[in-house]
Amino acid sequence: MSETTAPTTSVATAAVTVSARGRRARTALRVVQVLLALFYGLASALPKLIANSSAVESFDKIGWGSAGMYTIGVLELAGAMALLIPVLQSVAAMALSALMVGAFIVQLTVFDGQYAATPLILIVPLALIAWTRRDHNRQLLRVIRGRA
Repeated sequence: MSETTAPTTSVATAAVTVSARGRRARTALRVVQVLLALFYGLASALPKLIANSSAVESFDKIGWGSAGMYTIGVLELAGAMALLIPVLQSVAAMALSALMVGAFIVQLTVFDGQYAATPLILIVPLALIAWTRRDHNRQLLRVIRGRA
């Protein structure tokens, strides 16, 4: 009898361990999302939206002026908020990644690569979020098509 219960017990223990590990991974990813949302909303979008002198100077150097600065600020703020909405998380991470590709190119071409690593570093957790939360994309498509 003990031969049949031993494997069942170890399988049940393994399932509990995997479940706890999965829960911790989901929690850690959620913490990363919140931190990224705070970064994009406060540290990145806010200076652009309040026309901080360093942001104005940077966008003037790029040649985009205040219109470009406010546009990027709004896109970053929208992405930050969307990172916190379950159905939009994956799309937000992809959109912010696209912005970071653009930021990387600008850093290389306009600013001589001074901070080119920063957008690349930010793409890593954004790609992880986009991939991990990709199932939400089907739900978003249903909502868009009116089949929620």
